[in-house]
Amino acid sequence: MKHSSLTMGQMIKRAETFFAKKEIISRTAGGMQTFTYKEMAERTRRLASSLQRLGIKRGEKVGTFAWNHHRHLEAYFAIPCSGAVLHTINIRLSSQHISYIINHAEDKILLIDEELVPLIEQCRDELSNVKAFIIMSDHKEPPTTTLSPAYNYERLLEEADPNYQYPDDLDENDPAGMCYTSATTGNPKGVIYSHRAIVLHSLALGLADSVGVSEKDIALPIVPMFHVNAWGLPFAGVWFGTKLIMPGPAFTPKLIAELIEEYKITITAGVPTIWLGLLKELQAKKYDLSSLRSILCGGSAAPKAMIRVFEEQYKIPFLHAYGMTETSPLATVSNLKSYQENIDLEKKLELRSKQGLLVPGLEMKVVNEKGVEVEWDGKQMGELCLRGPWIVTEYYNDERTASSFKDGWLHTGDVVTIDEEGLLKIVDRTKDLIKSGGEWISSVDIENALMANEAIFEAAVIGIPSEKWQERPLAYVVLHEQYKGKVTVEEVLQPLSAQFAKWWIPDDVIFINEIPKTSVGKFLKRDLREKYQMDKINQ
Repeated sequence: MKHSSLTMGQMIKRAETFFAKKEIISRTAGGMQTFTYKEMAERTRRLASSLQRLGIKRGEKVGTFAWNHHRHLEAYFAIPCSGAVLHTINIRLSSQHISYIINHAEDKILLIDEELVPLIEQCRDELSNVKAFIIMSDHKEPPTTTLSPAYNYERLLEEADPNYQYPDDLDENDPAGMCYTSATTGNPKGVIYSHRAIVLHSLALGLADSVGVSEKDIALPIVPMFHVNAWGLPFAGVWFGTKLIMPGPAFTPKLIAELIEEYKITITAGVPTIWLGLLKELQAKKYDLSSLRSILCGGSAAPKAMIRVFEEQYKIPFLHAYGMTETSPLATVSNLKSYQENIDLEKKLELRSKQGLLVPGLEMKVVNEKGVEVEWDGKQMGELCLRGPWIVTEYYNDERTASSFKDGWLHTGDVVTIDEEGLLKIVDRTKDLIKSGGEWISSVDIENALMANEAIFEAAVIGIPSEKWQERPLAYVVLHEQYKGKVTVEEVLQPLSAQFAKWWIPDDVIFINEIPKTSVGKFLKRDLREKYQMDKINQ
């Protein structure tokens, strides 16, 4: 058979050809805007033409510093389809990390949301490779800025070639996209995605036994486009002709509920903290969310109690998934097998709360501290290792590659179990496991059990030093407003005794107003450990 290179040009061309009438609805600082795929495709060609006129060459990086909206979506295709590399920059990182990754990636041009310009101005003098700044705005005049040279996005598109032709000699192994990890320690690590990886990952998102993204869907990507390419939903959605609702800047749980209700969203995606916030909004006000066929949740383990509320109280299917920056990110999805559909509801919920089955096309193994593979019995723990066509094999110009990639496998740093059915369950991060008296304790399992308590909004568990046991678990708990000051440590810990051995129960509970989180909404346990140490010193 004739070899056909898998490149992203075919994705945008398909949308332009077959789904010209389908809509993209975009929320920006100026309000809601609607574009057809035909209009979006022409604007994408114009942007690619503009980048070429500004001197971008093949393989060079173009950074985006933006929320989820139509202009960012245009950049998602214009940059890689013209032969350059799309580098999405996390707007929630510190100024130090932002300047580090822009310099490390060697970005030549930055596309920046108008309201985010001040964040780039703060580190402008530290950016060594950037030659031009394009301000994305609803206005046709650039704002007053210290960035130079600064161009207006809409003005550039007006002056560009609407008939620009994407090069047809791109290789499927050419770099197309780039993301950096959110860095809980050290500098962020860069990951490069090839055209082939993005195409195959998008296909995987469309599988019925995966996420099942299709032309019939109306998708709301809440997960930021600067976080692992919004989990690939913009790529797959455009290719498949999905109607896309882009939520724009500074969204809230209230806005999410309103968008789902107004636009009859069928699928949406975000991290657990997003859905905890949505539940609070649903408890405060009634919304019609019956259009949803699935909430896709990843980034960290979702509490079983939260899944229960969505599915039983609100009748909204909750789809648990697992992945990371290094896996593009889709790796596993928690869909039940056909013969598991009629089992006891409690057992079904237990299965749904796991991270699920490996997506077709990937391979996995679980190894213990000695590098030996463990049994798939749902009990033996080990580090998850992955490989496949959308799993990266190295970090970009980073010596930390050697510690994470060995013998062709990505060592994820996630401690898991796999049961007899092949269902994967995240037990913890290797650095977050608690070793007490020579035995391992899963902080994630305790956290999920704590959050099943109706009084508890969020909970995070860390290991603290113990002279006798090496480490002991300590729980940090955020109570719902109506329970603050009314719940004791004993009342928090007592329900755990029915689920865990005595030595798993945390030694203490500390009530706090908010659990620190990473830039992508995961619990930042490093800060809790530092807080514990400082509190001990100040006692």
